[in-house]
Amino acid sequence: MAARFLPLADVAETLAISSAQAYALVRTGELRAIKVGGRGQWRVEDTELEDYIQRMYAQTREIVLAGEDPALG
Repeated sequence: MAARFLPLADVAETLAISSAQAYALVRTGELRAIKVGGRGQWRVEDTELEDYIQRMYAQTREIVLAGEDPALG
């Protein structure tokens, strides 16, 4: 059975970003998370991570279709 809640380190690994970047996503509210445990460790529900990924696909698609990506020249 897969874990329902992921620590930020796992989120960072999944997205291939740094832990600081994963924390920034949570801090800005782009990625919903909860604090659990006595030390208030951040956890992201697996469905929230998947929703974030799908939102980023949609956002990227809109950028590409609008021709707004400077990397496309």
